[in-house]
Amino acid sequence: MKKLIPNHIPAKGWKGGFLKKHPEANYPKPNLNHGLEFTGNLDNIGLITRQQRVLWPEFTWETEKGAKDPKRCFQMFAPDISRMGYDDSGQSWSIICPQQGTFIPGIGTLNVEVTVTGQKGWVDESTKTQAIDLMVKPKIWFSPSAKESAYGKLLWSIFELNHLGFNFPSEKHKAIQLNTFRTDKEKTRTISLRDGLFLGGNIPAFTDHSTEAWNHANLEVEIGDIDASQHDLVTEFNELIMKAFNAGSGNMLQKGNILAWNVWFDAPTKANTKEWTNHAVVWRKSIDVDHCSPDGNGSIARFANGKPFSATKELEEEILADIIKFIKKHLP
Repeated sequence: MKKLIPNHIPAKGWKGGFLKKHPEANYPKPNLNHGLEFTGNLDNIGLITRQQRVLWPEFTWETEKGAKDPKRCFQMFAPDISRMGYDDSGQSWSIICPQQGTFIPGIGTLNVEVTVTGQKGWVDESTKTQAIDLMVKPKIWFSPSAKESAYGKLLWSIFELNHLGFNFPSEKHKAIQLNTFRTDKEKTRTISLRDGLFLGGNIPAFTDHSTEAWNHANLEVEIGDIDASQHDLVTEFNELIMKAFNAGSGNMLQKGNILAWNVWFDAPTKANTKEWTNHAVVWRKSIDVDHCSPDGNGSIARFANGKPFSATKELEEEILADIIKFIKKHLP
């Protein structure tokens, strides 16, 4: 595992000029709908010349949404997987998304990725600002260790016996997928990456990287329903796994919950097309080996006072009982 060293001096070559052509896209109210179209996140990698690495992706959510004390949790996902890539003028062309894993007793690790399906926007290095709109879908799938666990093998067998093997979330392209919405207007699926910090900067000290980061921004999404399935067994299974995942992660992806994160960047560097493309591949292979990170692992989930989050033993036993019940129901 290589040592992660933040870059503090922007690379040469910045030109700017995007905002002169699109003044309506600037602050205080960036409008990215005029003259900009969503592009696929992998469609224009060849146009990326510069990048900012998210070395400190700090996530937060409520573990007991709706309670008088919702017990907000904080967790830094693994560093330097996420990046924003743009050209010398400042037009954004791609966002590499964050990943994390959650251990489920009796099964193993489930991977979660906030997958970017489309993006548009800009970055301005001269003012350390940015405004990017995204469409995202959280995806959940089994790590190899989970697929090889005793219960994981039994769950796989159920799908194979019912000729539904392709629906088993053993890889990213078979993942359980969730819908997301902008929090201030649920019908809008456009998520906004904007200047500033979530919670207005009223964040725990262990999530504050202002002394080491070159810049920062924030975004938030409201979690929606699981994508529908045509098979009742798949629907039942997906709901079971989501219940297990939320039990282990403190309801991170519970329907209606707000998942937000402050992204802390190091200084801009020049982007290499081959390295940018390979970066996600390296991460994919790495995360699928016991959820290791090539650039260092993230932090544990903690409350604002620093106390670690952990699922109660009673909840873990309940989830395991549900899994056993599902297996008995569907295995002959």
